[in-house]
Parts: sequence; structure tokens; C-alpha cells
Amino acid sequence: MPKFSHVFQYLVFRLYLVVAVLPFCVAANAADGPDCSRPLTLGLHVHGLLYSSQTGTGIDKDIADAMAQRSGCTITTTVLPRARIWQLIESGALDFSLSGIATPERDRFAAFAWYFSNRYYLLVRQDSGVERLADFDVRPKLQLGVIRSFRYGARANQWVDQLAADGRISYASDLEPLYQVLLLGRIHGMIIEPFDMMDVQGTPVKDVTRIIELDDPAIPHGLIMSKKSLSPVEQNKWRALVDELRQNGTVQRIFEKYFAPDLARRMVNFQQ
Repeated sequence: MPKFSHVFQYLVFRLYLVVAVLPFCVAANAADGPDCSRPLTLGLHVHGLLYSSQTGTGIDKDIADAMAQRSGCTITTTVLPRARIWQLIESGALDFSLSGIATPERDRFAAFAWYFSNRYYLLVRQDSGVERLADFDVRPKLQLGVIRSFRYGARANQWVDQLAADGRISYASDLEPLYQVLLLGRIHGMIIEPFDMMDVQGTPVKDVTRIIELDDPAIPHGLIMSKKSLSPVEQNKWRALVDELRQNGTVQRIFEKYFAPDLARRMVNFQQ
């Protein structure tokens, strides 16, 4: 009986320590983690495997859910055109978006937390006579379709800007209208990413197009944070959270839902 009494007293003491220390641990975690004192907002845009409005699923939606679960914050998602998302990020009316790339202009009003990297490709009509990028330049009647506000790698941006200056760009709010005018021959090419490949496979678009790799290296993409609505301290907390999601395998598991494992690994395991 005395031996049982000692064990019982020991267990009670251990329980007391847990109860006593727990509030301090919770407070420390709350201090280290993002500020969840208000609901946060995140803009999704319809773009291939990143987000589908028909199914309500996609890589960006999964990343947003993982952010909310890991942080404990309430994150309200809204589906918006990409150009509108950038406007709201700049004004501070929107806290976050996803799968964004940096430019000098965007760096003025947005901060980023990188979690994948990918290359861009030119999807071009087979009857355009374009076998490489230079062929597009020397055929002045060829038009390129571009999603409004989209940017790419440095060389691709320079190429698109030159075509725009020459009046050879047709703009749309998302991919679907570009696929339609590409099929009709009103444009002759458009820039796509790995997320868009499934949109092309098994459709009439595949039958009339070929894919040409652009010259730019893979470009880092990541969480977009509004500098106007989130302080530098909060930006760093979210950056640390995204890094943790990469390190613990969450991001790779999400990408492997949509891509073959080897491609998912290449996209997620990149050098910053």
C-alpha cells in the first residue's frame, strides 16, 4: 500500500506540472505564431490545377487550408480575377494570395514566402509555323494571348512587353477564353505552366498545338502578403509557417495529389 501511495503521489505531481506549464507553452506558441485576432482574407484565382471553380479544389485551396490549420487563424477565401487580386493586395483590402511571383513593382507593396518553383512554356498553334520562340517574332501577324496582370521570367517578360508594344497581345481575365480564341485562330500562342497541362490534354486544343519551352529558368512562386495589411513581424511569422509546411512534407504531399511524384519533388525542392 505505501508503494502504491508513492506512485499515486508521483503521478499527481506530474499532472500538476503539466497543468502549471501548459498555459505558458500556449502563450509562447501564440507569441511565436501569426496574429489570429482577426479573420484574414485570401484571394484564389481560377487557373488549371491551382484552383477550379467547378470543383472548388486545387493546389492553392489545399495550401490555404494547410495555412489555416497550422496557424489556427480564420482565413476567408474569395475567388477573384488575378488582376483584381493584385489591386486588393496593394490597397491592403486583401491579406493574402497564392502562387505569386515577384517583380520590382510588386515588391513595393507585396512580400512573398516561396514554396515551389516552375518553368513556363509557349503553347502555339501547329499551323503558325513556329518551331522556336524566334519564329514567332519574325511573323508580325501572329498574336499572343496573355492573362491580364500575369508576369513570368525575365526573358519572357521582355518578350511579352515587346509584343505588347507592337500591338501583338490579346488579353483575357483567365485561361478559358484564351483556349477558345486559340482554337478559333484569333490568337496563335499563349504562355502556360505545368498546372495548365491537364487543361490541354484530351481536348481539341491539344490536337492543334505544340509546346515550346521558354528560355527562362524555373521561377519561384509563393504566398503573397500585403505589406499594407500585415506588418513586417507578421510577414516573417507567415514566412516561417510556410517554410515549416515545406520542411514537414505538407507542401510536397499536396503537390503529389496533382502531379507525378518526381515532378512534384522538382517543383517543391528548389534552391531559394
